Amino acid sequence: MFWKRKSKAADAARGRHAIPEGRRVYAIGDIHGRDDLFARIIELIRADHAARGPADITIVLLGDLVDRGPASAAVVERAMGLHKEFPDTRLLIGNHEECFLAALTGDVRRLRYFMRIGGDATVRSYWNDDESLDAASFEEVAERLPALVPAEHVHFLGMGEDVVEIGDYAFVHAGIRPGVPLEKQSLSDLRWIRDEFLDHLGDHGKIIIHGHSITAEPDEQVNRIGIDVGAFRSGVLAAMGIEGSERWYLYAREAALEQAV
Repeated sequence: MFWKRKSKAADAARGRHAIPEGRRVYAIGDIHGRDDLFARIIELIRADHAARGPADITIVLLGDLVDRGPASAAVVERAMGLHKEFPDTRLLIGNHEECFLAALTGDVRRLRYFMRIGGDATVRSYWNDDESLDAASFEEVAERLPALVPAEHVHFLGMGEDVVEIGDYAFVHAGIRPGVPLEKQSLSDLRWIRDEFLDHLGDHGKIIIHGHSITAEPDEQVNRIGIDVGAFRSGVLAAMGIEGSERWYLYAREAALEQAV
């Protein structure tokens, strides 16, 4: 778990960065198998968008749809269906999607690594038979799993993007290598980087919106904003809205937390 302190220096950058007029963007943080929270955040986005009036809407999923939470298969299915209501829905490939797709090649070593980083929950969501899964060897899982994951899910995840640029913002899963132009970033850094990016305070040319590194609340810095609030264990999923030079947040909370508020 990677919890970082939220800096209070963040607001200095507000107002200087914007997206094109007439456009509204919602970025959704790492979902990690929490389909309940995913459904709720879409409801909140739908209501927020309607309340703010007409605009062209873009939804950016920041990656890590799968693993750790209990309903990865349902999350992928819901994400695929978003295009029907929100045609401009963009999916970024996270490191967990990368590992999931690698595990579907039948390579036992890759499957072992995938299951060690939370992929066991994803496998369980597609297997739909806990007893037989618990009795299966890694070799048996590696052989059977590719047939259990719908081809449409594999295609959808494999067609994800690594960078989405809109106005003065760039959306990535993990971050970028400081000092390297966006178009020259390595896939490894875009999907996996952590401290070298998080600790850098210099200008990236654009504000980088990312997930991957968990914080207790959205982590606004002068050069980046992280919105992974650990949905799979916190019970909270965050989304950020952007219109013009304005930014705001929406939060989907599991039922127990809603009742406690």
